[in-house]
Amino acid sequence: MSSPATSTNIWQNKRVFLTGHTGFKGGWLALWLHSKGAIVRGYALDPCTTPSLFEAAKIGSVLEDTRGDIRDAAKLEPALKEFAPEVVFHMAAQPLVRYSYEDPIGTYETNVIGTARVLDTIRRTPSVRAVVSVTTDKCYENKEWLWGYRETDPLGGYDPYSSSKACAEIVSAAYRSSYFHPSKIAEHKCGVATGRAGNVIGGGDWSTDRLIPDLVRGFLAGEPVLIRRPQAIRPWQHVLEPLQGYIQLAEHLLSADAARYATAFNFGPADDDAQPVGWITEKMTQFWGGGASWVQDPDPGLHEAGYLKLDASRARAELQWHPRLRLETTLQWLVEWYKAWQAGTDMHQFTLAQIKAYEELG
Repeated sequence: MSSPATSTNIWQNKRVFLTGHTGFKGGWLALWLHSKGAIVRGYALDPCTTPSLFEAAKIGSVLEDTRGDIRDAAKLEPALKEFAPEVVFHMAAQPLVRYSYEDPIGTYETNVIGTARVLDTIRRTPSVRAVVSVTTDKCYENKEWLWGYRETDPLGGYDPYSSSKACAEIVSAAYRSSYFHPSKIAEHKCGVATGRAGNVIGGGDWSTDRLIPDLVRGFLAGEPVLIRRPQAIRPWQHVLEPLQGYIQLAEHLLSADAARYATAFNFGPADDDAQPVGWITEKMTQFWGGGASWVQDPDPGLHEAGYLKLDASRARAELQWHPRLRLETTLQWLVEWYKAWQAGTDMHQFTLAQIKAYEELG
């Protein structure tokens, strides 16, 4: 089955409401949707890092930039309802495992109550036809299995972040059952799905306590980078991989067969691209050159999963989604992005060029 967008560009002049547009993944998605012709309104807090992708790639130039907290119903509701979007991508979140230990209440408020606020506003916004609520691979009860988690596996979470995302999945499922049931889509005309992605990497991420930004900061400073868990395995993938999945999922939710796709979908790399932290670090050091180096941190600190993989069979079968970039190429692309930024390149155009190059791989 081909994507509903293969024959015509369904995104041309499509009104899209995007929460979290000032973040790393949200910024890439905003730029991509605009390049497809969509009219995008972003709703988010200020960028949480300096520098940020939002500033570097001039994301504010391609959308209506609304600043607000998804927990603030008085501000969120008019921002969404007055815009009258047809599609909503919900990506605003507290996205860091280690920070969730420092602020568990804020993490739950943002990721759980914030998601409920967004969905509750959508149920009073009749223009909305498709909702993709983004969570994470860490929403599963992690048993350190050698095989990938499927959408039907139990949800859970050891740490506040992971469990908050499991809760966000439960909230999304409850709203879908209560207000947007697939069997009644002819009445409410809105499909609600969730997207669960692996460890997303790419240019423009300056978050704290994330492997790639930590490596880049160390390389730029000419200092050895402390690496916490070189044996930990994650489903690494370029940011454009899951974003392509979210876009295809939204397209299917806009189709005549929308009810079939109103469910959860994993977006993860091929099995042989689930590599340990040490492999990533060695490749990054090699591609960066210039004396880049790393050392193992003798105190890895708080608990983090050691082994985590996703099974993306449903997305492959139902959406015809598939990874397009091998991990080694992904690392080359992100090194090129950061080096271009370091050289003062126009990162708006550079980021768009990487998006175009990715599209051409399809």
